[in-house]
Amino acid sequence: MKRINLLNVGRILLLLTAIVMLFLIVDLLIPPEKVVAQSEDGSLPQIDTTSNVYCLSCHAEAYNPVQLPSGEILYIQVELADFADSTHDRNQIGCVQCHKDISGFPHPIKTARTLHEYQLQRDTACVECHEVQANQTKDSIHGFLLSQGEINAPTCSNCHDPHAQPYMEELTKTEHSEVCANCHNGIFQEYANSVHGEAMIKDDNQDVPGCIDCHGVHTMEDTSTAEFRNSSVYLCAGCHTNASIMDKYGLSTQVLDTYVADFHGTTVTLFEITEPGQTTNKAVCYDCHGIHNILSVNDPNKGLSVKQNMLVACQSCHPDATTNFPDTWLSHYIPDKDNYPIVYYVTLFYQILIPGVLGGMAIFVVSDAYRRLRMKFIKPKPVEVPVEGEEVIKHD
Repeated sequence: MKRINLLNVGRILLLLTAIVMLFLIVDLLIPPEKVVAQSEDGSLPQIDTTSNVYCLSCHAEAYNPVQLPSGEILYIQVELADFADSTHDRNQIGCVQCHKDISGFPHPIKTARTLHEYQLQRDTACVECHEVQANQTKDSIHGFLLSQGEINAPTCSNCHDPHAQPYMEELTKTEHSEVCANCHNGIFQEYANSVHGEAMIKDDNQDVPGCIDCHGVHTMEDTSTAEFRNSSVYLCAGCHTNASIMDKYGLSTQVLDTYVADFHGTTVTLFEITEPGQTTNKAVCYDCHGIHNILSVNDPNKGLSVKQNMLVACQSCHPDATTNFPDTWLSHYIPDKDNYPIVYYVTLFYQILIPGVLGGMAIFVVSDAYRRLRMKFIKPKPVEVPVEGEEVIKHD
């Protein structure tokens, strides 16, 4: 009898244990309810639906992009680390200061059918804080293309991600140029293999020009115009006449003076002054050196210090140029005792001879003219000749 009672008690304990375990499992599977703090009067606090925290509570985890009617994908996730490092967040710019049509959730329905349309609609907010840059862009080649409806022309947010844009001075030249590469990748790859690009990308050399050093940021010109071609010489001269940069690499700073002094430069300069919109067939810097593919002058394949390479460059404009044609080129150096001494001494000889000859001739002409004028206007006194037998009286 006792054995039966003990068996029943064991079964009851086992059943109770199973029931307790079941409740524990169910409790673990059901997520806890959110506890909302109440104010002193017992009312629930108001949630600020326009705060950055509220916006990011969704958009930090918005892993599913939105598909636009055009089939293009609009990514709406905001990386918290990138946003925290952005100039907007560091300057405490609220999300709704740019997204003015949003005051909570759900958001108003977007009317843009393409990604380009969406970017143009969103970028209207940029003008309120960046009016100067926006006006500069309107006058640039990018702005002109946008006004013509070119869908591949960049908008503000194509270059400046509003949710990740750091301060401009925090970007390196390479990072600036990589932004341009998003649209101009072929040109960027060409530039990356040039003497400028290799030094900038591989060595982080800040002396060499990046994209915006030549083309500007918001003021990009149309590089196909005669005005750009004729003034391009001064783009190159901006660095290549700077002794603090050129002396590091043993390069001449006389490039502009020597270019302007020769036939090519004189003609281009006259065109720029008198007919800035008129195309000239005279060579500018990039006709000989290249544009984005500039190589070292000592490069065996393209370097212009190699005579054969120079001849090829000359023949692009002078097809009849012979092997000795490049020998007249002085590599942008004004001749001196160290560079092209023969030319220097010959020039010095003529610099002395020609003024000497012309000066001597001038002295001769002036003295002869003086003599003739003197004889014409100043009559000589007659000489008294004494008659034979008369005494000549001298008056002191």
